[in-house]
Amino acid sequence: MARPKSRALAGSALRATAYVDGLTLLARRELSERQVRQRLARKGHDEDAIEQAVSRLREERAIDDARVAEAIARTETSVKRRGKLRVRLQIERAGIAPSLAKRATDEVFGGLDDGALIEASLAKRLRGRERIADDREFQRLYRYLIGQGFESDLVMRALERRR
Repeated sequence: MARPKSRALAGSALRATAYVDGLTLLARRELSERQVRQRLARKGHDEDAIEQAVSRLREERAIDDARVAEAIARTETSVKRRGKLRVRLQIERAGIAPSLAKRATDEVFGGLDDGALIEASLAKRLRGRERIADDREFQRLYRYLIGQGFESDLVMRALERRR
């Protein structure tokens, strides 16, 4: 007959499981500290186990909010063609501090041409056409580009060139 485990041994096993679950989550993709905490809580880990796991992951630099912010900023600009305002919002939605979000967006957008990014987004939306058909399409494109996080004056200039 097997002996029951002591409470201390069971507690350390749960903490180790939270750590392993955290590593597994981070192996799939970059996550912010808040995202890791939320996902570990959803898996049913208690607060102490989550705190210890996150602390250990932070010490090992498996969790690094600055790195995550930069990864989100690069993905949002290069793949999704989003503007600075929207990128910053996405970073903050991941649970990253506004100061880190600002630093990451400034760094990524420092080497980018906003006009070229708007043009790329607009070209994708127009599907190869050079001109905007009418005022309704102009307004629709304006709303779309503003929603993508571009500044209104840059959007207006880009749309006027295509009118």
